[in-house]
Amino acid sequence: MNVIQKSEAIKTGLRKGFQDGSSKMAKRKCYGYDVGPDGELAMNPEAAQVVCWIFEQYLADNSLGEIAAGLERQGIPSPTGRFKWNREAINKLLSNEKYTGRVLLQKTVSTGAVQIENDGLMDRYLYTDAHEAIISDEMFMAVQQEKLSRSKEPQNQVAMRLTF
Repeated sequence: MNVIQKSEAIKTGLRKGFQDGSSKMAKRKCYGYDVGPDGELAMNPEAAQVVCWIFEQYLADNSLGEIAAGLERQGIPSPTGRFKWNREAINKLLSNEKYTGRVLLQKTVSTGAVQIENDGLMDRYLYTDAHEAIISDEMFMAVQQEKLSRSKEPQNQVAMRLTF
């Protein structure tokens, strides 16, 4: 089996897991959660409070830089354990649907050496009630709308619509 065949076999296996709900990627840890002994995501109460604070601060019209500075003033370490937060980490956190208890898989696709955003190129898979939510759907959607309104690029729709 050559490298290209092996790569395709891995991608096929990943997509099968996305489709049948067995993908371990859905249980990948992110800030605010720990992985429990059963392999499931479990809310980390202290970090979950920080996640809520970040969402609230953004909706209170604070910039990503102001939020980072506030976290640093409070001595809250970043997801990587550093005491300096960066805007990109906060921006990604604010866009992560995992905080609503959902998991969206295949948000990006590989085109060889580059990962690109999956804008309809391939199916995406949304798991609902995958784990305990830290923030409400309403707060998540309000942040997504606010991000769009602050964006310098005119866009007409929210990046991700949640299905109810």
